[in-house]
Amino acid sequence: MEEVEELKLKSFLKWATEQGISDSPSTCTTQSDSCLGNTLCVSNFPKAGGRGLAAVRDIKKGELILRVPKGALMTSQNLMMNDEAFSIAVKNHPSLCSTQILAVGLLNEVNKGKNSRWWPYLKQFPAAMTHLLILANSRYKHCKFIDDAIWAAQKASRKAEEEWNEVTQLMHELKLKPQFLALKAWLWASGSISSRTMHIPWDEAGCLCPVGDFFNYAAPEEETSNYEDRGAGKPYSLQENGTLKSETELDAAARLIDAGYEKDISSYHFYARRNYRKGDQVLLSYGTYTNLELLQHYGFLLTENPNNNAFIPLEPDMYSLCSWDNESLYIHPDGKPSFALLSTLRFWAVPKTSRKSVLHLVYSGNRVSTESEVVAMGWLITKCRTALEVLQTTAPEDCKLLNILNKFQDDHKFPEIKEMPPPLASEFCAFIEKNKNVVSEGICSMSSVARRSIERWKLAILWRYLYKQILCSCILHCSAVIYHLGGDR
Repeated sequence: MEEVEELKLKSFLKWATEQGISDSPSTCTTQSDSCLGNTLCVSNFPKAGGRGLAAVRDIKKGELILRVPKGALMTSQNLMMNDEAFSIAVKNHPSLCSTQILAVGLLNEVNKGKNSRWWPYLKQFPAAMTHLLILANSRYKHCKFIDDAIWAAQKASRKAEEEWNEVTQLMHELKLKPQFLALKAWLWASGSISSRTMHIPWDEAGCLCPVGDFFNYAAPEEETSNYEDRGAGKPYSLQENGTLKSETELDAAARLIDAGYEKDISSYHFYARRNYRKGDQVLLSYGTYTNLELLQHYGFLLTENPNNNAFIPLEPDMYSLCSWDNESLYIHPDGKPSFALLSTLRFWAVPKTSRKSVLHLVYSGNRVSTESEVVAMGWLITKCRTALEVLQTTAPEDCKLLNILNKFQDDHKFPEIKEMPPPLASEFCAFIEKNKNVVSEGICSMSSVARRSIERWKLAILWRYLYKQILCSCILHCSAVIYHLGGDR
């Protein structure tokens, strides 16, 4: 199996080279069967995203590390230019959005098989997607998701099905094979578009970027240099070797962040946003996302995500008191309430007759009084505790279940269900019941579908565990505030 995957990867990299894709800092490339090797190489990072791109040499911040010509990008425009039948069919459906067109175009190319120009690239796509909308399936009801995640999953699922119904006629006109007309195929295609596309200025759907989509994700605030910047503040300009000159590195870093389409040279360029040493995984920031958003759009999450958050329901009168939208009322990963949430609680904790006189203090981020601060922090503690108490498992139990599943996968043996705490035993039994292909011999006998089911289940557990951790951290933070104010909680 590994040899087959290796041959497919080798074939793809050769195809990418023929398309003009290159990691060479110089535009003058040597004859090679691979577009990589000068700056990057494909590598496996089991604990950091799986397959990704590693540095084959030391790389400096701001350095050009990959270029993908416009002609190699899979866009709706390119697909229609290369397929007249697809172009004519799309023009007969003006109500479809750009994302739907690109998703149909992707299925149309897969339908062609080896006759597609993109076939070596398409074979690099995963056979199944792990996204939040998939977790809305009844197979994952045992996962005990939090209400926020359930609502988001159901919303994404409804939207995907509506879009599929809208494109069905077009797909029939293109004479796609039955398997590519199904909702399951549409979920794969729309999931691929959601998780792999990159921004281009002429199409809201974005583009699929061969090789460029091998980069794994790093949250924006995580990407800091892991070794000392060299020559910071010195002038540079972009030369044949990819280094910068006639600009400070600070200016360059502000301009050359991650990637973007450069119109003047008709190419998608990727730049190092920090220094990397040889062997490091080179990462790409797709933007600022919470873990729920990462799970929804990309099918993964981060155990340490500075942009993650947790929401708790407020009292009805609190919403009417604040001028911020509901999405601003959250708790940070370290347990501290957001500025909007803290301000709202401070304002609410003040007696109604005094609110008008303290409004300026609240909006400037100042504490109104010791008494009202203790009330606000106390309310938040109670709310977090209540939210945790109504959940069917605790954070330590979620952590234990993750360890059980990891051991299950490593040892190929079923755990002793009778030794599990009742909530975990119940959840494990529910998983087995929903996945009949899991048999007593253990994971060796599992189908690929069952293996993916376990990975999705682990994602669901990890998400709810991290959510509970935020609430626990909030309780600790608020308790510390009350303690320092001389209160008792």
